[in-house]
Amino acid sequence: MQTLRLGIPKGSLQESTVQLLARAGFNVYVSSRSYFPSIDDPEIECTLIRAQEMARYVADDAVDAGLTGQDWIAENQAATGAEVVTIADLIYSKQSFRKVRWVLAVPESSSYQTPQDLNGARISTELVRVTEAYFASLGVNVEVEFSWGATEVKPPRLADAIVEATETGSTLRANHLRTIDTVLESNPQLIASQSAVQDPWKQEKLDNLALLLKAAIEAQGRVGLMLNVERSNLDALLRLLPALQKPTIAPLSDNEWVAMSTILEERQVRELIPKLKAAGGHGIVEYPLNKIVP
Repeated sequence: MQTLRLGIPKGSLQESTVQLLARAGFNVYVSSRSYFPSIDDPEIECTLIRAQEMARYVADDAVDAGLTGQDWIAENQAATGAEVVTIADLIYSKQSFRKVRWVLAVPESSSYQTPQDLNGARISTELVRVTEAYFASLGVNVEVEFSWGATEVKPPRLADAIVEATETGSTLRANHLRTIDTVLESNPQLIASQSAVQDPWKQEKLDNLALLLKAAIEAQGRVGLMLNVERSNLDALLRLLPALQKPTIAPLSDNEWVAMSTILEERQVRELIPKLKAAGGHGIVEYPLNKIVP
């Protein structure tokens, strides 16, 4: 039996990736004593690999595919020139379902206002080569040094500025830093090796995996809603009811009534259900969604 060797990002993306796979229908079981998680799909073999190294191991065919950020794909390509194939663009992160920004940040009290003000400065970051390319594109001469962590505490004594990933900016603010530019926006990608996509079985397996992962992301924060309504009240309810597409309307055994179903943002429900009830909705049912395939 053929298997797809899949890299799971170890570190900050690990938990959110495992949760996303679960919503997509793949239950991954991670042990603290092993780098080889089990999965309830006999056609997939999982390996925990640091996100920073994922693109290199995929390009080298150590694994067929993996999940990692655009940031580390770009960093790896700048360092080695190795190419990977992007199968799916997946917008999720450690804390949310949005992109991560790599920002150029300086101490709040500093005089730096623009990237050009940092000419001759020392920049600390984990994303060295991308940062070097960013400043080179601006014609600004800086010294970029690799940071082993705790990057936010380095300015102003150990560095003049940093390039660091942030979702909300709260950690930067807590360390009295302010952002003066965005270097890169990043979100996870499902990537594969050149040889994997040339294998018809692996390509189909990857396409199916990508479909389910994207469907799970599409369903995030949305719910389904079903209700019954008399035909005489149908137009009033339709004016209230948002939907990804037009609501589905089906006849009931009583010709004077119809059933309606739709998909909407979960945050809308608490205000919408009382309005639907007041407009003549009956038997209103809200239910969770795991996947939406557009």
